[in-house]
Amino acid sequence: MLTRLHSLTSGWRAPVLALLAGALAVPAFAPWGLWPLVLPSLLLLYWLLQEQTPRRSALLGFSWAFGLNMPGLWWIHVSMTAFGGIPLAVAFLLVGGLAAYLALYPTLACYLLGRYFPRGGAVRHLLALPALWLLSDWALGHVLTGFPWLWLGYSQLDSPLIGWAPLLGVQGITLALLLSIGALLVAWQQRRLPWLLLPLLLWGGGALLRGHAWTSPGKTLDFALVQGNIAQSAKWDPNNIKPTLLRYLDMSRPHNEADVVIWPESAVPALENEMEPFLTNLDATMRDNQTGFITGIQYLDPQQRRFYNGVIGMGLIDEAGQQHYQYATGNRYYKRHLVPIGEFVPFGELLRPLAPFFNLPMSSFSRGDMIQPNVVVHGARFAPSICYEMAFSDELRQNVHADTDYILTVSNDSWFGTSHGPWQHMAITRMRAIEFGKPVIRATNSGVTVAFDAQGKELGRLPQFEQQVLRVKVPSASGETPYNRIGSWPLLLWVAAALLSAFGLSGAFRRRR
Repeated sequence: MLTRLHSLTSGWRAPVLALLAGALAVPAFAPWGLWPLVLPSLLLLYWLLQEQTPRRSALLGFSWAFGLNMPGLWWIHVSMTAFGGIPLAVAFLLVGGLAAYLALYPTLACYLLGRYFPRGGAVRHLLALPALWLLSDWALGHVLTGFPWLWLGYSQLDSPLIGWAPLLGVQGITLALLLSIGALLVAWQQRRLPWLLLPLLLWGGGALLRGHAWTSPGKTLDFALVQGNIAQSAKWDPNNIKPTLLRYLDMSRPHNEADVVIWPESAVPALENEMEPFLTNLDATMRDNQTGFITGIQYLDPQQRRFYNGVIGMGLIDEAGQQHYQYATGNRYYKRHLVPIGEFVPFGELLRPLAPFFNLPMSSFSRGDMIQPNVVVHGARFAPSICYEMAFSDELRQNVHADTDYILTVSNDSWFGTSHGPWQHMAITRMRAIEFGKPVIRATNSGVTVAFDAQGKELGRLPQFEQQVLRVKVPSASGETPYNRIGSWPLLLWVAAALLSAFGLSGAFRRRR
C-alpha cells in the first residue's frame, strides 16, 4: 500500500491530482455552496506536499491553485467576449493567464514550505503551512491592487466556521480550515487522537459563536431597491439617457411611501455635471414625499479633469427635512478601489490600441479618498461600497463605524451575464454583513439585488435580469464587531508568532537529529 501511495505522489500523477483537488473546491463557492468539498480538496493537497522538494512543492501548489482559479473565475470571459470584442479562444488564454498569475502566490507559499520545512509533523502542518498560506492570500489581496476573490473562507458561509467571521474576518475562517486539515493529517500520521481536539474546538466554537449578536438592532427602514435591468449594450448610448431615466422614475413612482429608494451603480447614465436640473427636481420631489434617495452617478471634476464613480444621497436627508441636494459637494461617496481594465487601464497608452476590450465605456476613473463620511438619508448613516470594492473588507472597515446603520453597495454585474460570477459577488457581500454585524443593502442593475440583516440572513432578493423593485424592511444596527474594531491584526500577530515558532522548532529538531 505504501508503494501505491508513493506512486501517486511522484511523477506526473501528483500535479494532476493537485489540479483536480483545486477544481474540487470550486462547487464549495456560490452559487452551489457545497462547502464540505473544501475539506477533501485541502486534505489531498496537504498529503501530496509531503516529502517533496521545494521545486516539486511549488509545482503542486501551482497546480492546485490553477485548478481552483481557472474554472472558478471562468465567468470573467463573458465581459471579454460579449462586450470586449475578444474571440472565445483568446479569452480562454487571457483567463488562463489570470488564473496562472493568481496561482503564483500559493506557489511561492508551497515553495517556501518545501525549502524551510521539508519534514512533516505538527510544526509543518499547524504552524508553517497555515502561516505561509495566509501571507500568500494577503499578498494576493494587495499586490497590483489585489484580487481576493476566491479566498477559502468565502466557501464556508453556511458552515459552522462562519461564527468566527465577526472576530477574525473571512481570513480567520481560512485559518480555521487550514488548522483543521493540518490537525487531521497529524493525527493520522502520529496515530494520536488528541490532535482531533483542535478541529473539534474550531468547529464547535464556530457553531456556538454563530448565534451571537455582536451589534444592537435599531429602527427599521422600508427600502425600495430598483432593478432597472438596462441592457449593458445600451447603457452608455446617449440616445438611451432619457428612456433609462424614465424607466427608473416610472418604477420608483409606485413606491413613494418607502423610507428610502435606491437606484444601482451608474443608474443615471450621464455625468452629474449634465444632470443638475434633473437631480434638483428629483430631490425636491423625494423630500415632498418624505423619502430618502440614493443613486449611482458619475462626476467630472472640471478643474482637475478627473472622473469619479460615485453615489449621492438626497431627498429626505435628515428627518426634519432641512437638508437638500447640493451639486458636486456633500453627502456623496466616490469609489476608491477601481477595477483594472474596467475602470482604469494600467499602461493604457500601450494596451488601448490592442483591442476594444481595453476601451470599455467609463474605463478612465480616478480614485476617491480612502476615508470618506457616511452618506445620510432619512436620518440613517450608510457606509457605501461600489461593486468590486465589497471584496476588500479591510478597506471597507475604515468607513464602517459604531454609529453606521447600514452598509450599502450598488453594483452592475450585467457584464457577466448568467455566469456564476454575480453569485460569487453576492456571497462576498453576505460575508461583509456577518463580519461587521451590519445589515447590507445591495441594489444592482440586473441582479443579484438583495438585502441581508446583521447576521447575514437574507431578507429579500430579486431574480436576475428582470425589471422589478424589491420592497424590504431592514432593521439598522449599531455597535461594532471585534473584527470591525481591530481588523486583521490578531491574524497578523498569529502569523508572525507561528513562523517564528516554526523556524525555531524546526531548527531545534534538525539539531536533535
